Amino acid sequence: MAQLEGYYFSAALSCTFLVSCLLFSAFSRALREPYMDEIFHLPQAQRYCEGRFSPAQWDPMITTLPGLYLVSVGVVKPASWIFGWSEHVVCSIGMLRFVNLLFSVGNFYLLYLLFRKVQPRNKGT
Repeated sequence: MAQLEGYYFSAALSCTFLVSCLLFSAFSRALREPYMDEIFHLPQAQRYCEGRFSPAQWDPMITTLPGLYLVSVGVVKPASWIFGWSEHVVCSIGMLRFVNLLFSVGNFYLLYLLFRKVQPRNKGT
């Protein structure tokens, strides 16, 4: 049964990732310009992507911590070095949105771990 759980989890994670990719693609095609709070977050993320981390560069309209920006730089910068992408591609709205897609997959895995912690398996069966 434990082996089946691994297969079920892999299938659910794969389906979640596929649906997320399809939604990401559809939204990225429909919304090419920043929307909602991206108007504030995108320029800030692009400043971080360009290596400008100065507190003087911080937009006062943003009230969240810069963790996502730093992680985004940690994900997209190595990708640019590996694949030889230009700064324009790496710091684009699509690439920065893609980092959120990766976070959604990570959140799915964290929810799975929490569920297993809260609902431990019955070892008797």
